[in-house]
Amino acid sequence: MKKLKIKEAIVVEGRYDKAALSNIADTVIVDTAGFGVFFDGEKLALLRRLAQARGLIVLTDSDGGGFLIRSFLKSSIDPALVKHAYIPDVPGKEKRKKSPSKEGLLGVEGMSPEILEAALRRAGATIDGEAADTGCVPPLTKAELYAMGLAGTPDSAMRRAKLQKVLDLPAGLTANALLDVLNALVTREELTALAEKIQKQ
Repeated sequence: MKKLKIKEAIVVEGRYDKAALSNIADTVIVDTAGFGVFFDGEKLALLRRLAQARGLIVLTDSDGGGFLIRSFLKSSIDPALVKHAYIPDVPGKEKRKKSPSKEGLLGVEGMSPEILEAALRRAGATIDGEAADTGCVPPLTKAELYAMGLAGTPDSAMRRAKLQKVLDLPAGLTANALLDVLNALVTREELTALAEKIQKQ
């Protein structure tokens, strides 16, 4: 598999994630040392500098810890400079571990190169040699999610869960995070069609 030359720097949780990603991505990859970044002002300053210089893609595990780290980075770095890549919920255990994670899901290090590449592409990674989509389309809004039955209704959580499954996204996404991902992932027309299909199920 040919490495993707990516403009943005990528942030992952640990060194094994970094090793897995370095097989497919040719860019700066920084690990947060798990929750270590919460107490490491120098590393946070580095991430801010990288975000300013080239943009940042956050790629953490789809478990509670991963979402906590993602949330911390989201509140610490200018959101306009950060893209978020998500891996799907895949049950399993990494080979090097004796037991599975608390939630029983594979982390970034356990994902195939194909899944990691797809996650980076869905996040809108800027890949050298590939034309960037410069079309300026207004982003989806919460009001539109409501109109599609994906927010603010009694069964909207169930519909969002179905949508996340169809799009291979982690179940733990909040409605706000899902909106960010949908804006990077699907067109308004595609989302409308998916929402209608889910309503009929």
